[in-house]
Amino acid sequence: MSRYKSVNDILKQAAVEGGLLPINSPVDSEEEAYIQLVGLMNGAGQELLELHPWQQMTRAYEINTRDGDSGVYDLPRDFNYMIDQTGWDRKNEVPLGGPLSAQDWTYLQGRNLVSQSIYVSFRQWEGKLHLFPQPPPNDMKITFEYSSRYWLRNPTNPEEGGTHDTIQEGSDIVLFPALLITRFVKLKFLQSKGFDASAAALEFDTLLQSQTGKDTGAPILNASGTGGVFRYLTPYDNTGDTNFGM
Repeated sequence: MSRYKSVNDILKQAAVEGGLLPINSPVDSEEEAYIQLVGLMNGAGQELLELHPWQQMTRAYEINTRDGDSGVYDLPRDFNYMIDQTGWDRKNEVPLGGPLSAQDWTYLQGRNLVSQSIYVSFRQWEGKLHLFPQPPPNDMKITFEYSSRYWLRNPTNPEEGGTHDTIQEGSDIVLFPALLITRFVKLKFLQSKGFDASAAALEFDTLLQSQTGKDTGAPILNASGTGGVFRYLTPYDNTGDTNFGM
């Protein structure tokens, strides 16, 4: 059994918890309450995307530069935002510089530092990814991870990821934890009707904190300030017990 539920299944549960009688296909209903529930669920899904970088919506993207490139590249169709500090220049095995501010960008252009640039840097501007230097060197492999805005998947699509960001049909699969979005839709429905939603708000907030804490693994906290990813780059952690001397 899939860990994810369909739009209809979630709407049925939210409707019952909100005091409505369940029906077979809420998405296809012409009843005012169910039309409203569908709209509220679209809003709930899009809001949840902004509250946490959900692992189920995290994607990897790769750009390979070629001769004649302008240095301006389209972002993925489902792009929501870039995951911080995931940009890499894989050819030179160094992190991607940036994001550059408008001031940084104009400074680099004004000083004409193309020939002196050591690292490739980036700027998000006008809905595209801009690389510096421009034009970029040939055959660069630029990678980064991003959060997708597609929180729904067509059940007939074999892809693991999402395929759209608004409800198309009742059989669409929701990629959020089912209990979390059910509670969110219920909260929004009670608020829209002017009912006391304080208990529902507390229930949702508590569940949100729990789910975001469990969505991915957590690092070991270290009060000494050491640790983290840089342990992979230190001689202490990467020197073998033998075969390193004369």
